[in-house]
Amino acid sequence: MKAAVVTEQGVQYTDAPKPSPKANEILIRVKAASLNRADLAVASGHRHGTVGGAGTIVGLECAGEVEAVGADVKDFKPGDRVMSSAAGGFAEYAVTDAGRAHKIPANNMSYEQAACMPVAVQTMHNALVGAGRLKKGESVLIQGASSGVGLLGMQIAKHMGASIVMGSSTNEGRRGKLKDFGCDVAIDTTDPRWPDKVKEATGGKGVDLIVDQVSAGVMNENMEAAAILGRIVNVGRLGGMKGEFNFDLHALKRIDYIGVTFRTRTPEEVRAIVTSARADLWPAIESGQLHLPIDRTFPLSQAAEALAHMKANAHFGKIVLVV
Repeated sequence: MKAAVVTEQGVQYTDAPKPSPKANEILIRVKAASLNRADLAVASGHRHGTVGGAGTIVGLECAGEVEAVGADVKDFKPGDRVMSSAAGGFAEYAVTDAGRAHKIPANNMSYEQAACMPVAVQTMHNALVGAGRLKKGESVLIQGASSGVGLLGMQIAKHMGASIVMGSSTNEGRRGKLKDFGCDVAIDTTDPRWPDKVKEATGGKGVDLIVDQVSAGVMNENMEAAAILGRIVNVGRLGGMKGEFNFDLHALKRIDYIGVTFRTRTPEEVRAIVTSARADLWPAIESGQLHLPIDRTFPLSQAAEALAHMKANAHFGKIVLVV
């Protein structure tokens, strides 16, 4: 099969072994795959959990048709249209644990649209509802809201009953589009007074829950913007892996600071997260209420160009590879 493979010369479109499903896995004939920030690290030779290094097929999510199922798989059969988080998704075929996969809604959802959803759904539902313990009527701030994951996060927050949803972007044009995806107040974190805007929007209380995809560059300001007994869920580190941390402010606000990643979760934990997200969100996904914009599509053979487009950080929404 053909795939986008990490080599010493960068990501190349080349031949790779076709995978075979284990007992608990499904083999997907990939029709479309979607890019995520972690793909940039893998493409540059770094590891992402157990994935990485020369010979690695890039990609974390895809959509397509089930080609074969393992002996223990009961919920899928060959021919089913599916979407799933799946390591090595930038290929003609990919395998994944059946507990990670969803059947594509029977409406008019395309493979390209479906490929955008799995990582965002499981990441943001877990950050908001699982780790973040979102309650109806609470306020939410999504840091890095113009990414695909961020755009879906704002919509999920609204769907789950958040009273005020705020989202940040440092780009004025992208901030102007956030309102179409559930954002009540758009925040520019290059303005040093942005925590005051958050407090103003929440009647002086501060925000109940922050889902942070930026981290180091906004950490202390996050705590300033948070309510007493607020929660901050660290999902990503686009602003840096290390930074200043005001321990006294953390204590004064009695903030729960929670780190999450799928890299150290067991298959059982991931299956539980996927099942919980499906229970809360699937009717809204089937109806199109929860959706993501596609910024641009590339053929699989141009995976390197698609990764460069993501690295340039000029996109709004998801970048998709078509197989």
